[in-house]
Amino acid sequence: MRHSKRPPLPLLVSLLACLACSPIRPVDPHIWRPTPGHGAESIPGPLKNFGSFDSFSDALKAACPLILSKPHATVVHLQERDPELALRVSTEYCAWLYYTPEHKYELSMLTDVPAPGSALKGEATCLLPPNIDDPRYAPSSIKYIILLHNHPFASEISKPDVYFAIAMANAHALTVEAGGRTIPLSVVAFFSNSKDSQNSTCDGFYQYIPATSELQKWTNTSGDWKGKRIGMVNWINDTEFTITKE
Repeated sequence: MRHSKRPPLPLLVSLLACLACSPIRPVDPHIWRPTPGHGAESIPGPLKNFGSFDSFSDALKAACPLILSKPHATVVHLQERDPELALRVSTEYCAWLYYTPEHKYELSMLTDVPAPGSALKGEATCLLPPNIDDPRYAPSSIKYIILLHNHPFASEISKPDVYFAIAMANAHALTVEAGGRTIPLSVVAFFSNSKDSQNSTCDGFYQYIPATSELQKWTNTSGDWKGKRIGMVNWINDTEFTITKE
């Protein structure tokens, strides 16, 4: 048998070091990531094997457990025991919920690509492209409904959430006509209160609606969803705002 030539020891050590410092993320058919070094203006849709829905509320109820089941989508179980580890492994996943010309609600693929510089700030973020690439439809025929993501620490809507929702409302529309009703664009952050690392529960979501400036909290109790207004976003000028809690 012919023996292959071994690489020089310094090169072998260098290769092993690179493997050790570069995390290998498993392939997940739900997750989309742009080509390294290139930004992306659109995210593919629809998400395969997720299904289309007749109402956005049904789509939300299905998206919540899907997103919270992803690795480190919730780290509540780590917060008290090891807060530094919780912060280090926490991962946000983003997706678009949109309305199609076939009068169905669909979910785009998910992305877990963090915003530039978020790791240095100790933040968990996900960078959602502003547009959806669904090859079945003309881009102008797609209606943007909800920016979905998870909050690993079960926290409320953040300032970046508010700014991004406003930016997307300006890029698309504050409200759309879908399913015979007027629906405002909003940003939703799913959360789980479970401290069982193997069984995350969909306990609800926080929501910000730019068209009304409302902050809402929806909770899930045995499949019964209840919402209440918890605050208002008050804009001081085009770039600054305060939040009034209720």
